[in-house]
Amino acid sequence: MILFWHRRDPRTRDNAGLAAAARAATADDPVVPVFVYDADLLGTMGARQRAFLLRHVSALEDRYRELGSDLVVRAGEPGEVLPSLAAEYGADAVFYNEHYRAAERNRQRRVEDALAGAGVETDARTDLVLVDPGRLERSYPNHSQFHDDWQQVPKREPYPEPDADALADVSDGKTVPEPDADIDLPPAGYRAARQRYDDFLDVGITSYNDTRDDLPRAVEAPTQAVSRMSPYLSTGAIGIRELWAGAGDVYDAVTGGERRNVDKYRYELSWREQMYHLLYYNPDLAVSNYKSFPNEIAWRDDDAAFEAWTAGETGYPLVDAGMRQLNQEGYIHNRPRQVVASFLTKHLLIDWRRGARYFTKQLIDHDYASNHGGWQWTASTGTDSVDVRIFDPVSQAAKYDDGARFIREYVPELEDVPAGKVIDWPTLSRRERETLAPEYAHPIVGRNEGYERAQRVFEEALGKR
Repeated sequence: MILFWHRRDPRTRDNAGLAAAARAATADDPVVPVFVYDADLLGTMGARQRAFLLRHVSALEDRYRELGSDLVVRAGEPGEVLPSLAAEYGADAVFYNEHYRAAERNRQRRVEDALAGAGVETDARTDLVLVDPGRLERSYPNHSQFHDDWQQVPKREPYPEPDADALADVSDGKTVPEPDADIDLPPAGYRAARQRYDDFLDVGITSYNDTRDDLPRAVEAPTQAVSRMSPYLSTGAIGIRELWAGAGDVYDAVTGGERRNVDKYRYELSWREQMYHLLYYNPDLAVSNYKSFPNEIAWRDDDAAFEAWTAGETGYPLVDAGMRQLNQEGYIHNRPRQVVASFLTKHLLIDWRRGARYFTKQLIDHDYASNHGGWQWTASTGTDSVDVRIFDPVSQAAKYDDGARFIREYVPELEDVPAGKVIDWPTLSRRERETLAPEYAHPIVGRNEGYERAQRVFEEALGKR
């Protein structure tokens, strides 16, 4: 027998390790699919995303049963569970996919050591990314140079689903728990992920570059303005090669402006690749600044301001709309995602790590590499080629939500306020704000005060003052 250890890849299609295991299988040694319910590791995820992942695992069980097999589920530490299962099924090899988070790497090493001690071979495959980070240079000064090298590496086609005869005829009565979530979750499993992507390929990708920052459209047609695939990709319900191939098929079929829009979507996927590249070479990405500073950044310890930010009560309408979308849906559109992160780390000068931890708790599309790499980029501690990048929440609202459609969707206190006044809210007089919307928050920091303070603090940290 051969064991395939499902980690954060609950799918049978486009699964590099599972496909490799199926190729190695014979009639006498078919593949036994395994999922280890590791409470310690699952406990590091936010409750929302954990519930979503476990629903994917349940859908994966159903798929294996359709194929005449089953998913063997056991609870415990994988370094103990997998050798025991290998002995139970007489397996001489365990296949699985590589992961790059330090805790996952350590987990994998313990498994490999334990299996080696039991005389069982292991086979790890690159699955999470299109390009193995080890094939590229250790560091790049900016995304453009990373992209240039990354683009030169050929990308594999999606891996096929294993034939039923490659899978063991097993039956397992155990399953994973399906905890409730405090929000409505999207439909789970590969089929739901594929359906959402097909819808985007049909009606969204050929206008992606033109509409991805259109916040009113994100309210009116959310899966057309952007793909909304991040919850499925981050939990492994669909493979990255499948997304790349689907976009490539459309790219080859269109021309002109439509092709430019599709190419932008493919380019955005390369940002995710760079975040994993960063994590691969910087395992402490979640806890340490990527960039070195001559002086310490003078972060502020302001619990009241942080709580106002988490609640969406900062008095900055676009910031508050973004945070309320996060709290209500477990998802936040990329444009306000950048704005809320900038506001916390620049206007409020609160350490990016606090914001990243809150996102980990709330997001269903939390991705360890993208979350921490993205926070560092916005906080000016990461790979950005600009020394100090500050998103002005007022001008961002004016540019991307000038009719306040997105803002009013999540901040109903401003429903009856003229759009221009909503956009300019932080710059209005206190008296005017109280007249227009007495129930909505006043700004917790001045627009110019926050901007200038951030500039000063970061220039001091950079040794420019």
